[in-house]
Amino acid sequence: MLIFFARHRIPTLTALILIMLWLMFTYLSPQTFLHLRIYTSFMSTIPFTAMLAFALTLLIIAREIDMSFPSVVALGGYVFAALFKATQSPFIALMGAITAGVLCGMLNGCLVVIFRIPSIITTIGTQFFLGGLTTVLADGIAISMPEIRQTNLHPLMVGRIADVIPAQMLWACALLLVLWLILAWHVFGDNVNFIGDNPKAAEMMGVPVERTRMLLFMQMGAISALVGAFVSIEMSSWWPNQGQGYMLLVFASVFIGGTSVLGGRGTLMGTLFGACIIGILEAGIISAGLAGFWTRLIYGVIILLSLVVHSILLKQHSGSLSRLFSSR
Repeated sequence: MLIFFARHRIPTLTALILIMLWLMFTYLSPQTFLHLRIYTSFMSTIPFTAMLAFALTLLIIAREIDMSFPSVVALGGYVFAALFKATQSPFIALMGAITAGVLCGMLNGCLVVIFRIPSIITTIGTQFFLGGLTTVLADGIAISMPEIRQTNLHPLMVGRIADVIPAQMLWACALLLVLWLILAWHVFGDNVNFIGDNPKAAEMMGVPVERTRMLLFMQMGAISALVGAFVSIEMSSWWPNQGQGYMLLVFASVFIGGTSVLGGRGTLMGTLFGACIIGILEAGIISAGLAGFWTRLIYGVIILLSLVVHSILLKQHSGSLSRLFSSR
């Protein structure tokens, strides 16, 4: 047990924070948190934040960042809605949305890899560009598509299993499993970790640094657009500011989950628990009797406390490793 905790201290700590928050909210508002309905609601909304956070975790581990994903969510949702209205084929619309996301990722990747522009500057610029492009293409008008509920894609993507479990939760779990297998067992995951530890050393070792970064941005774009399609299917409509609101939730999920701001270290399980913490906070705060405007304050407190605790644990871990090697 101690060995397991030592190896997985960050996700374990995040899981303990989640459990303590759940116990506190259950005690303060048992009529809400002891009812199955609230968990069905959580399972319908948290997966969208979690999927974005999973993709961003890999990017941050490799010392990159993407600020444009809210605009890609909106663009992906628009492409899905527009293609569906034009073709009445949800599968063509879904493929079109993912393709648009991959192209957005390629744009970010080219600017970072080829033109050597820092990713934070690049993606702030593309956030405005892609957001403006989406609004112009849609002429600022929302798209309603109630007929999407009559297609086979709707129950496949966002249907309710046994009228309780939303299908998007299973998709999020599947994505988590795939990305975890890649990060832990595939050479691509090794490349991501090598780049995060030391990009120059990784390049000298023969790691394809530029190609890996490009693929990471493309993955981020594809998953962001996919989430845009998910939200459009869930709501049976698309609106121009669809992706707004995800920025804070996703970054909070990643950093509460223990991913280092400086790259080189992060866990997908920690990100999952971080997304769950962020997902239950607002409902818990309101159920406890506090006004909704307390939400951002408590978000900030939990993020800061998590960063401090993770930093302390990392220093202790580094210190123990140093003592181990010096004793040898």
